[in-house]
Amino acid sequence: MPLPHRGRGSRLAGSRVASTSLPRDTAHSPRRSGRGAPLPSHAQRLTRRRHFSEQVPPGPEPQADFRSGKWRQERAGGDARDSRRSARAGMGSRHRICSREEIVIPCASDNDSGSVDLQLSNLEDVKKDASSLELTDSDISDIAGLPQESLTDSFRRLTQQGPLSEPIVERLIQSIQEFFNGDLQSELEKLTFLRSLSSLSRALPYDETVGAFIHSHIEDIVHILNSLYRQTLQAFSEMLQSLVVKDPHLENLNTIFKQMDPWLQSTKDHERERATVSMAEVLKCSSRHLSLKLPLQFQRLGRLVALMALLCGDPVKEVAEEAAEGTHYLLHITLRLKYVTHDKKNHPSLRRAMKKCQELLELYSIKQFYSCPFKIAQVFEVFLNSNELCQFVMTILDGLKNLKHPCTQKSAGELLITLVKNAESRFEKVPEIMGVICARLSIISQPRVRQQIINTVSLFISRPKYTDIVISHLLCHPVPYDRHLAELWRTLDVKLPSTTWILWRLLRKLQKCHNAPTHEKMAYMAVAATDALYEVFVGNRLRAATFRLFPQLLMTLLIQIHHSIGLTMSDVAIPSGLYTEQEMSSQVTPLCFAIQATKTLLLRTLCWQEFNIMEKNKGWTLLEGKDGHLQGISLLANALLERNHLFANKIMYLLVPLLNRGNDKHKLTSAGFFVELLQSPVARRLPSIYSIARLKDWLHHGNNVFKTLALKGLHYLTRHQEMREGIKSLLPCILDLLCETDEKIVLLAIQILLQLVETMDFTTLTAMMKILFSLFGDVRPDVHRFSMTLFGASIKSVKYTDKKGIENQVLDSLVPLLLYSQDENDAVAEESRQVLTICAQFLKWKLPQEVYCKDPWYIRCGKVGKVCKFFGKKCKGKVNLVAQTLMFSKNAKLPIRRAAVLFVGLLLKYVDHSELRMKGTDWIEKDLRDLLCDPEPSLRIIASQALFQVREVGTEQDPRQTVCGLRKLMGCLST
Repeated sequence: MPLPHRGRGSRLAGSRVASTSLPRDTAHSPRRSGRGAPLPSHAQRLTRRRHFSEQVPPGPEPQADFRSGKWRQERAGGDARDSRRSARAGMGSRHRICSREEIVIPCASDNDSGSVDLQLSNLEDVKKDASSLELTDSDISDIAGLPQESLTDSFRRLTQQGPLSEPIVERLIQSIQEFFNGDLQSELEKLTFLRSLSSLSRALPYDETVGAFIHSHIEDIVHILNSLYRQTLQAFSEMLQSLVVKDPHLENLNTIFKQMDPWLQSTKDHERERATVSMAEVLKCSSRHLSLKLPLQFQRLGRLVALMALLCGDPVKEVAEEAAEGTHYLLHITLRLKYVTHDKKNHPSLRRAMKKCQELLELYSIKQFYSCPFKIAQVFEVFLNSNELCQFVMTILDGLKNLKHPCTQKSAGELLITLVKNAESRFEKVPEIMGVICARLSIISQPRVRQQIINTVSLFISRPKYTDIVISHLLCHPVPYDRHLAELWRTLDVKLPSTTWILWRLLRKLQKCHNAPTHEKMAYMAVAATDALYEVFVGNRLRAATFRLFPQLLMTLLIQIHHSIGLTMSDVAIPSGLYTEQEMSSQVTPLCFAIQATKTLLLRTLCWQEFNIMEKNKGWTLLEGKDGHLQGISLLANALLERNHLFANKIMYLLVPLLNRGNDKHKLTSAGFFVELLQSPVARRLPSIYSIARLKDWLHHGNNVFKTLALKGLHYLTRHQEMREGIKSLLPCILDLLCETDEKIVLLAIQILLQLVETMDFTTLTAMMKILFSLFGDVRPDVHRFSMTLFGASIKSVKYTDKKGIENQVLDSLVPLLLYSQDENDAVAEESRQVLTICAQFLKWKLPQEVYCKDPWYIRCGKVGKVCKFFGKKCKGKVNLVAQTLMFSKNAKLPIRRAAVLFVGLLLKYVDHSELRMKGTDWIEKDLRDLLCDPEPSLRIIASQALFQVREVGTEQDPRQTVCGLRKLMGCLST
């Protein structure tokens, strides 16, 4: 294929560069990355290796002579025409001699009107409007028979035109042969040759003559095309040098590098090699001619250093060699630049940098130094400022997507880790660096390089100055984290002193989210931090810190669980645009992240027994539930208390200052865990202000859950004898809680009072017994049962001198206790019999054995009669047993109503009939008649029998009235 059009002949006519021209495309065009040219020595070496197999004998290299106002031409040796003739003479040989090209060195004189205008502005013009340099049809000599069209049109219609006629083919062959025998001196001749060869190639598919001609002259054709390539490459190199000499300011070098930048990173070896050769020559020229007059601006120094250092480790040997040479000159430029621009006040700092640089250079030989990218980074790092350092790192990271070769990736990784190690405190654009690292991890295939990149993050994150910045950036990614980001969290390589700091800062990100009001959406940072903690636990690289911060980690995660109950990701304040490329699965919830992090924490801290207890007792399910969360907390706390005293005690001391912080969910979870830990013997060491006083505050809390936790905590503290005295001051408040409707509160209050009943004064005791008596028959079975238990304990604790004061209360409790011994709840019935025994002992009675009969009374009427007889005699004149019993005939429970009616009917035989007749039996009959309508047949029968007994008592005459009547009758008879 022909080469691109050159500039017009008239434009180049005045130039003394006979064999070179300005390329059509700019240096940064992707299609022309291989067009840059070094000096002849580099170009010859490059073209020999890349494009043909001929061997070139060594010869003197051309030397650039930049003399003011002069142009100098040297012969590189040999004539091109002679070279081609000798080449044709040995056509069958694989070893050929390349022609020696004429070397033309441009000078920087403005007075040379014949020189090519290579001002920097013209380079930009080339970039903006390449069409201005194209040749026109009038510039190209015609070949008879060829259609008249521009070279561009010829390319466009190459595949569209019909077969060439035989005369045209013959003329094309003849034209090409003439070029074989002559020299391609002018641009016009070169383009005519290329056009003829292109046109002839169209006949290859159908003309055997053309095929035979091309195959027989293939080496000549390739040879000529390679003359042309070297000339273009050489001209490009000369142009760049001319730009430097003509305008030797840093801004110019910055612009040249900007154009060369994409080619230095090309994935194609030949493109990258030519760009490196050209850049090395530019740096060499710049090191000699650079003007360092203030103000100086070289905004891309860090990037240039990074690229040259990377190229020094290039897998292509020639690229690495050329990059090493360029880096050598770049170091000279950097040293001069920093010396001129340094702040005079910081002169000692510059001297230290120079000394360090010298020390590093003395450690290595020149060859060893420039072949090792990370050693280059060590030296340059001394002089680069923070902005340039960031450029360096960003360049390496940006280049990773193009550095597919393992060796090059290895060099990039070494460069990165070296630079960050040595200058980690001088970076300013850490978030941007983290962003590029996260984006590049997915394209790095080498495990060692991946670890080096992760180690770079580790270095940044372990620096206190950057810890929060790095963590915040890493948390701004979609959860669950992809495998690359998960690997980063899991394989953080941090020195031991920094592990606790890093884990603490990550934990604080989560803790701060717990201070937000519960009615607002959950912060995305909370979910991301929870997932990050999970990945850190899985990786186990921060194990020592995990053990050290276990109390804080566990409590924070449990609080996060509480906040996450019932939430989906739609309840999380997700930053806009975070999930643009993927949809969040409905199975992903904030709760699942918190649960898995908590489980992993227990396993990584060797809490195997605690984990097993949670699984066996469905503790994880309890934690996830709204109603069972505190129960799950209690289960885990007790498991820790049982299996790991050290962790449990650490958590207790941690929670002391945290109990009143955060929102309600935060406080409840903390309080629930803290209360269970009060069972520990260590709890007795806590000052009262942190234990009893805090529990007292919760007793007055408007939330019943806090009241429950307070009573639970007080119950645990009463087990410590030395703490009971402090709790006694809370007795009035606790007694008031016996009237609460919340069953848990009442039961816990009873449990505490059971512990303290022996220490109560008589006044408190009698007040409590009145309240407990009112709870007899409570519809809550446990409240009913334990109120009787406490009542019995109260009777036992009464001092001998105070017994007379509670005798009436004991007598009043006999009938209720006797009737409740028939309760359908066996536990309540048994407790009634036990307390009835305590009352009898208090009264110094011996109860008949029939009282302890567990069978229903209505099937054991004979035994019930003995019980009625006993109580009728013992309570005569003390208690109105009938009236008290009739009150229970309206009880909601059938067994109690039935026992009460049966007891009334049988009791009438053993009460004072005269007293009963005096008061009348109408009130008894009324209650019994109402029971005749009860739906329960057994009760109606018993009620009718009792009613018969009452009527018998009412119709029975008083014996005294009978005697009086007889006396009157006898008196009448005597008269």
